[in-house]
Amino acid sequence: MIQASLNGGRTAQDHPRVPLTPQQLAADARLVRAAGASSVHLHPRDDRGAESLDAAVVSASVGAVRRACPGLEISVSTGLWMYDGDASARERAVAAWATAEHRPDVVSLNLSEPGFDRLARVLGTLGVGVEAGVWSLADAVRLLENPVAGTCRRILVEMIGLPTEQALAEADAVLRRLAEAQLAAPVLLHGEDGCAWPVLDRALDLRLETRIGLEDTLTDPDGHDVEGNAALVRHAVERLARRTRAD
Repeated sequence: MIQASLNGGRTAQDHPRVPLTPQQLAADARLVRAAGASSVHLHPRDDRGAESLDAAVVSASVGAVRRACPGLEISVSTGLWMYDGDASARERAVAAWATAEHRPDVVSLNLSEPGFDRLARVLGTLGVGVEAGVWSLADAVRLLENPVAGTCRRILVEMIGLPTEQALAEADAVLRRLAEAQLAAPVLLHGEDGCAWPVLDRALDLRLETRIGLEDTLTDPDGHDVEGNAALVRHAVERLARRTRAD
């Protein structure tokens, strides 16, 4: 499974094709689905372009993507930075999704951020799955000590802000620890920026789920600028196809 990470915290200053509005997200979702993605991960934006978990903002973006791409899995970030580290404010915003017309299928929820347990319980009452964000071996240990581990929809092993060799070594250590626990949830492995493609290749070699998109990198595997999210997904699909043929 390849998930397309459509925007993250990027803006048009980072890349002119970063989708921000519901209409742009829906259009990009169509393109990445056609390119081979079976899931999209997005950061909804309010009218000022700021990341937001406000029920109306999330519903507008999720609804637009769902209408454009029925059946496509939709993941939304719950990054605590959106609320300046205020876990209670984030929890209140997500709880308000109960009255929203559209909710995501899953959300990414980081083990390293305060409020993980409480927000996971809120999401459970809403019928929204948790993608547990594991950024380090310490996060993996915290997850395995948490009852949520047995109910996660997916485990995101995310290598962020690390040079390539360190990212690969850290990913291997995390994956070994998770494998020992024999969890039922699938693992999605990805990196960001300079390590994005090497980490994606490691995921493909290990037959794990992975993701790619403008949130994670602005360049192709050779370091060249890309047209947009669909181009990144096509590169990932081609790399997967080469491995499949080799098998």
